[in-house]
Amino acid sequence: MSDWPIRQFDTLCDITRGGSPRPIHDFIRPEGIPWVKIADASAAGGRYIERTHDFIKPEGRARSRTVYPGDLILSNSATPGIPMFMGIEACIHDGWLLLRDFKDLDILFCYYLLKHERPRLLSQGNGSVFMNLKTEILKTHKVPLPPLDEQRAIASILGSLDDKIELNRRMNRTLEQMAAAIFKAWFVDFEPVRAKASGAASFPGMPHPVFDALPATFTDSELGPIPEGWEVERLKDAARLTMGQSPKSEFYNTTGDGLPFHQGVTNYGERFPVHKTFCTVQNRLAEPGDILFSVRAPVGRINVADERLIVGRGLAAIRHNHDWQSFMLYGLKHQFAEEDSIGDGTIFTAVTKKDMEGIRIVEPTEAVGIGYERLASAIDQQIGLNDRESRTLAETRDALLPKLLSGDIRVEAAVIQEALA
Repeated sequence: MSDWPIRQFDTLCDITRGGSPRPIHDFIRPEGIPWVKIADASAAGGRYIERTHDFIKPEGRARSRTVYPGDLILSNSATPGIPMFMGIEACIHDGWLLLRDFKDLDILFCYYLLKHERPRLLSQGNGSVFMNLKTEILKTHKVPLPPLDEQRAIASILGSLDDKIELNRRMNRTLEQMAAAIFKAWFVDFEPVRAKASGAASFPGMPHPVFDALPATFTDSELGPIPEGWEVERLKDAARLTMGQSPKSEFYNTTGDGLPFHQGVTNYGERFPVHKTFCTVQNRLAEPGDILFSVRAPVGRINVADERLIVGRGLAAIRHNHDWQSFMLYGLKHQFAEEDSIGDGTIFTAVTKKDMEGIRIVEPTEAVGIGYERLASAIDQQIGLNDRESRTLAETRDALLPKLLSGDIRVEAAVIQEALA
């Protein structure tokens, strides 16, 4: 990279800080202007923030900073140095920096440059790790900068990998919504049974043998009317429940020795956890396909084990007695759409084994359960395939990024022309 000039960041773009109306709790509302928090970046799962957990009332806009779709922001506190693109109009607090008006710097290349420079930004070369990335630190940060055409070609290579990852992520969300919608129709609203009771000969999307096996009447239960022949069961009777237990920390490592270890939601992904910590003591285990249920705040957050792993005290592993894992997954997701509440809406910061065992499930007859499982498990298998492809793509991207951004791998002229075509 010896032929790349060294440039200071504030000569490449304008850098401004977000703003927070105070006291902020006076402005937070259930709806209004999206209010971007650092947690929204990790929840996004990709390059774009498209939704926020919190909102502020319109009066707060004047005391904050408005961002628009396509804007590039960078976290400067809590978990500093995370670049994100905005996918929505929103307001950012003073824990974010906003980058605009780029000069000699491609905005997508800047995104990858910030990811590459994050360790240097946080340490500034003096060994001190900054937990607050002050505006001045970024402004005076110096980077080697390739020509604009080469920037765009590098960004195109890395961006194409992220585009495919994002496509897979969106596809998986759509697939999950399909499986969840079928579950709700069959097992919450009982639409096929109601259709049969009204004289229908079939139900859209339901195989005829399954529809034929449905009752046409309802019976009373502790959860209200349910189809005749179905039952309300406690989780302890419907599934195998393994409450996590944490071995001593001296057995933990990050070098891959032993099995993956998870004791909370820290490394949860959208569907499967990311394995960063391992343990050499195999205590409480989850098998591939087991549902990982958070039993400490946030109670009810769910992932699925993609391989054999160890569960710590913040998680429980669940497997349906008939291996109806998709049925169990979407049933629990429906019940715990609102985190930290169980059944009657009581808010929990943690739940015990007894609490878990008492979770109530509407259990259908075998023919209906198997019918749903066949449909939903095929969807879940595709979700798993998409996720594995995305992980491979991410590994490729992460391997290429430092080599391309440091100049160790130079983009050939032909590639540049193709990327710019």
